[in-house]
Amino acid sequence: MNLFERYLTVWVGLCIIAGVLLGQFLPGVFQAIASLEIAGVNIPVGVLVWVMIIPMLLKIDFGALHQVRAHGRGIAVTLFINWGVKPFSMAFLGWLFIRHVFAGYLPQDQIDSYIAGLILLAAAPCTAMVFVWSNLVKGDPYFTLSQVALNDVIMIFAFAPLVALLLGIASIAVPWDTLFVSVVFYIVIPVIIAQLLRRRLSAKGEAAFKHAMERIAPLSVSALLLTLVLLFALQGNAIVAQPLVIAMLAVPILIQVLFNSGLAYWLNRRLGVAHCVAAPSALIGASNFFELAVASAISLFGFQSGAALATVVGVLVEVPVMLLVVKIVNATQQWYGIGKQGKAHL
Repeated sequence: MNLFERYLTVWVGLCIIAGVLLGQFLPGVFQAIASLEIAGVNIPVGVLVWVMIIPMLLKIDFGALHQVRAHGRGIAVTLFINWGVKPFSMAFLGWLFIRHVFAGYLPQDQIDSYIAGLILLAAAPCTAMVFVWSNLVKGDPYFTLSQVALNDVIMIFAFAPLVALLLGIASIAVPWDTLFVSVVFYIVIPVIIAQLLRRRLSAKGEAAFKHAMERIAPLSVSALLLTLVLLFALQGNAIVAQPLVIAMLAVPILIQVLFNSGLAYWLNRRLGVAHCVAAPSALIGASNFFELAVASAISLFGFQSGAALATVVGVLVEVPVMLLVVKIVNATQQWYGIGKQGKAHL
C-alpha cells in the first residue's frame, strides 16, 4: 500500500476537521460551490468524481472475463455476497439501527436519507482497493482481476434497479431520472473513457502502462479527499450540533463488513475453494465502491444530505476495518485447511 492508501483513514479524519472548520469560517464560498449545477449534477463534484473513478477503472481489464470459468466457485460466492446478501443486509441494518436503535438520537428529518446513503454504499462492489486487499492476503491475481471485471459489468446494469428496489422497500422516494443520470455519468461514461485510455496506454508497452498508472494513482485519492472537504464544509453545522452521528452511522457499516466477509470466507471453505481465492473473495464481498456511493448520494440527495454523510462515514470506516479483515484472513490460513497447498484444490 502506498502512503495515501495506508493512512487513508488519517487523511479522511483531517479532511473532516478541515472541512468543518472551513465551512464555519467561509460558508458563502461553499454555498456558491454547491450551487454550480447542471441538470442536477454538481459540476465541481462531477469533475472530482471522474478524477477519482477513472484511474481506478484503468486497472480493470475486461479481457480477463474469459478466466471467470476457471474460478467458478469463488466467483459464485462473491457474486452471491455482493448482489444477493450485502445490499439487503445493509438495508436491514440501516432499518434496525437508524430507524429504531439510534432513532431518538438522530435528526428525524434525515433518518430516511441516512438509510439511503447506507444502501448506496452497499449496492456497489469495490473496484480499486480490492487489488490492494488481494495483494495483502496473497490472493490469486487472475481471480481478483476477473471478479472485479465481472462485477463492473454487472454494476452497469444492476446498480440502479437494485438501489431503486431497496429504497422502495425502505419507503424512500426513488428519483428515477436522477438515478439513471447518475449511473450513466458515474459508471457508464467513466468505464468507456477508462477502457479507451487503457487501450492507448497499453499499446506503449507494459512498462509504460505501469509508469503511467503510478503517476495517475495519487490523483484519485487526492480528488476523493478534496470532495470530502467540500462535503464536510457543508455538513459542518450538523456535525458540530450532533458529533455522535458519525459514530452511530459507523455501527451498521462495521457490522456489515465483518458479517459479509465472514460469510464469504466460510462459504468458500465449505465449497473447497483454495485460500488464495477464498481470501480475496471474502474481501471483495465485504468492501464497497465508496467513490461511486459518495457521488450518487450527492447527485440524488444533495451535498448537505444525510445520505452524503453516511457514504462518507463508509470511507472513514472502510480502511481500518478491511485491514482488520486482512489480518484475520491471514492469521486463519491454517484453520481454513489449505495451508501452503495454494491452488491445489481449484
